[in-house]
Amino acid sequence: MKKETKMKPFNLIVTGYGGQGILTLADIIAKAALKQRYDVKEAELHGLAQRSGSLECHIRFGKSIYSPLVTRGRADLIIALDASEALRACYWANKKTKVLTNSKIFRSSSKLKQVLSKIKKFTKNLHLVDADSIVKKETKDITMVNMFMLGYAIKKRLLPLKKKLVWQAIEERINKKFLKENKKIFEKAFKSR
Repeated sequence: MKKETKMKPFNLIVTGYGGQGILTLADIIAKAALKQRYDVKEAELHGLAQRSGSLECHIRFGKSIYSPLVTRGRADLIIALDASEALRACYWANKKTKVLTNSKIFRSSSKLKQVLSKIKKFTKNLHLVDADSIVKKETKDITMVNMFMLGYAIKKRLLPLKKKLVWQAIEERINKKFLKENKKIFEKAFKSR
């Protein structure tokens, strides 16, 4: 008989732009939650999000999940690969919501300091990391920022998933020829401050 996992539903928003690996990141998180024996529901919300279009995914997991969508003001965690998208996702935030955001601002005239100040009006639980710089220094490219942010969320205990199960989900989802580099970046997150 399977041991049941007891946990209130965990509500997660993953956001950024098309081309940043948002869908891949959401899929990996959902697979890892399933491996941890949670009930999981996932939904993508995007209009014309293709490369560079705004994109967000809702992932809910816990003992019993009936809807894939996070209710307004009920997010436990927002993972944003772009700071301006973190601000946009604050629609789902409350004072207890944790926000993990990359310090990058891709398509906005706003300055980082202004965006962070606005996010802090929703929640003070803000975690900022310069993922683009860290990943670029390691790989000369920023295509694996999503893997760094995932590792960082686990390291900081923002995302209640086991590292081992997340890595298994990554191995199942990522093309084998890119696994070595992805593992390097995923592990780099655990060595970062």
